[in-house]
Amino acid sequence: MTTAVTPDDTSLHDLEWWRDAVIYQIYPRSFADGDGNGIGDLPGITQRLHHIKGLGVDAVWLSPFYVSPQADGGYDVADFRDVDPLFGSLSDADALIERAHELGLKVIVDIVPNHTSDQHVWFKEAQVAELDSPARHRYIYRDGRGENGEEPPNNWTSVFGGPAWTRETRPDGTPGQWYLHLFDSTQPDLNWSNREVIAEFEDILRFWLARGVDGFRVDVAHGLIKEEGLPDHFPNADGGSMGGSEVNATPYFGQEGVHDVWRGWRRVLDEHGPGHILVAEAWIYPLTRMAKWVRPDEMHQAFNFPYLETPWEAKAQRSMISESLEAFNAVGAPATWVLSNHDVIRHASRLGLAKPNPQGHGIGPKSEHLPDDALGLARARAATLMMLALPGSSYIYQGEELGLPEHVHIPDDARQDPTWFRNNKERYGRDGCRVPIPWEADAPAYGFNTTGASWLPQPDAWAELARDVQEGDPSSTLELYKLALRLRSEHRLGRGTLTWVDLGDDVLAFDNDDIRVIANLNAAPVPFDGEVLAASAPVTDTVPANTTVWVKRR
Repeated sequence: MTTAVTPDDTSLHDLEWWRDAVIYQIYPRSFADGDGNGIGDLPGITQRLHHIKGLGVDAVWLSPFYVSPQADGGYDVADFRDVDPLFGSLSDADALIERAHELGLKVIVDIVPNHTSDQHVWFKEAQVAELDSPARHRYIYRDGRGENGEEPPNNWTSVFGGPAWTRETRPDGTPGQWYLHLFDSTQPDLNWSNREVIAEFEDILRFWLARGVDGFRVDVAHGLIKEEGLPDHFPNADGGSMGGSEVNATPYFGQEGVHDVWRGWRRVLDEHGPGHILVAEAWIYPLTRMAKWVRPDEMHQAFNFPYLETPWEAKAQRSMISESLEAFNAVGAPATWVLSNHDVIRHASRLGLAKPNPQGHGIGPKSEHLPDDALGLARARAATLMMLALPGSSYIYQGEELGLPEHVHIPDDARQDPTWFRNNKERYGRDGCRVPIPWEADAPAYGFNTTGASWLPQPDAWAELARDVQEGDPSSTLELYKLALRLRSEHRLGRGTLTWVDLGDDVLAFDNDDIRVIANLNAAPVPFDGEVLAASAPVTDTVPANTTVWVKRR
């Protein structure tokens, strides 16, 4: 089983850097705060970029920093061509891109094409426009059902909970049509059958490419196109909030027409020469279907969410890894691995849960199951060491290199995720994985800034996880990441070939290049011999449970 063919030409490798890249996600609100107002910003990120370079990654991906009312942490965009003053200015964005490139880091920015903010100039125009005007056709308006249109056009529910439709009030004060919002009511969905919408976003891509970005992570890349007629939908009650499957088709996710959009975007990137990439956030199952998003004329990568959600079981992990490599290789794309991001429970906590938690629900003080912190961290370190040895590209979410857990005990009155409010405060949402990260143990806000302000409260226990405490400590999670990333690069594991090794039902083992990876997911200690290059926990001549080791093959 192999990844894409390894090119001999170094220049080709540079152009196709994304095939084996390790990409570090920055959530700007929570990374580093340069002005001390409690919210992270672009100057703060720029000042800390050398730390990310020192970690050993190849690129950074920034979540949205555009002009926004911040109803959904910046994913409600009011102006795609400017920086929100909360985060800085366009010149700050230029400075960040320039500094990253000086350090040898590529820059990927988020783009949010499924919807705009309700404060976007287009939606403001639509609200006061005549019913059949071009301004309204940029969005999805429909008449309501019922005698007086008092019922929503269909039964669709929002990803964040509650109905996916809101009825407008016309300028004369009378109730009007309903507009669709698959997310918050402040995020009206765009109409992607409208040529003006298509042209607008292609121009937005060109705007940021001209400023030097190296690619785009595309939010809700499986969305945009809705099934003709907008039929009612009855999702699996136990399913996550973001996905669709062939078994339970979703009329607003995974529609075939979306691929025409991505082919158009790919042509725009190709206009600017090789080396620019599109990354899909596509919650699509199975992987053979997800691979459609990364065919040669569409996107370059797609986040492997089925891998992220795979149980901590050797048989399940092996099956998912094999399926991933086969599905993505079949279309000439690299497998892309991820364990955490800004939308999911941090894997240092998720892997310590007794039962799976549905995507988007989050965990909090009153959750039925709370994580075992020690078990979660042990498994997280083992899972990361296993992931970074796999052929393909990997993503790291800010703070996971410190072993940060989910912040479970955020006070109710401090929560900000719209999921919390749209579900009668019964789903905790994503705040727990978005808390500002700790840099210095003894500094205000743990070095997030110099004032001590923090838009979400930081737990006291994070002092011992601060970056300055872990730096230089060979037993720390930070140093484990640095070691693994260095070895991964030196041994070119991202471009390597995976060969499975059978060591028992509860052990996942494989060879890649001259390294053997042994991951004991829950078995009795597993004997091995050879030189240990990296280990997620102390080992002697056996690998304990919930531990991964890299061994130099003889």
